[in-house]
Amino acid sequence: MRQQYVFTTLTLLILFSLSCSTTLAQAPALAPAPSGPTNVTKILEKAGQFTLFIRLLKSTQVANQLLGQLNNSNNGMTVFAPTDNAFSSLKSGTLNSLTDEQKVQLVQFHIVPTYLTSSQFQTISNPLRTQAGDSGDGKFPLNVTTSGNSVNITTGLTNTSVSGTIYTDGQLAVYQIDQVLQPLQIFAPRPPAPAPAPAKSKNKKATTVADSPDVTPADNSKAATLQNVGLFGVAALVIALSL
Repeated sequence: MRQQYVFTTLTLLILFSLSCSTTLAQAPALAPAPSGPTNVTKILEKAGQFTLFIRLLKSTQVANQLLGQLNNSNNGMTVFAPTDNAFSSLKSGTLNSLTDEQKVQLVQFHIVPTYLTSSQFQTISNPLRTQAGDSGDGKFPLNVTTSGNSVNITTGLTNTSVSGTIYTDGQLAVYQIDQVLQPLQIFAPRPPAPAPAPAKSKNKKATTVADSPDVTPADNSKAATLQNVGLFGVAALVIALSL
């Protein structure tokens, strides 16, 4: 009886061991963790509804610039990503009317070269400087304000708010916005300053004298000679008549 019990126990142990070995062999290996800097376009592709913004990032080469900057910058990046619905709300033909340079500036206007958490929006100084450049009035100013848990963004033409956090890892923050941020420099440029009027002459008399032909000493001498000859002829005529 005891031998039968031991045999049964050993049989069960062998079957259990074979079952575990088969299960482990069938389990897929874990994918290796991605190396290198975080890929913004991959993050947006995974999130969905950012097709047009991804297309602009790639066509303007800004996506490649972000990869390099995230790899070499200690400050990190903050990206405000407009949804596809945000682009569809633009006037028809808006993107096609932009030059290549303006498309680059438009994408860069959605990127702040600093990592910003949602709590830091409450203490930042406005206007924010984006990768588009000059944040001065009429150029590329971006102002962020908070009201409770709401983060509001204004450009002078666009008023929107952060509607969600797509990604954050301590180096890169990606926030969803529901309108395209339109910078003044591209969509409402100021006309160039008029050219200064030419200076008016203060002394017309001096101008007149300067424009008159010069009289040389030789001309003066000739005029004096002619005058003397004329006087001599008049005198001779008077004497002849008196005789």
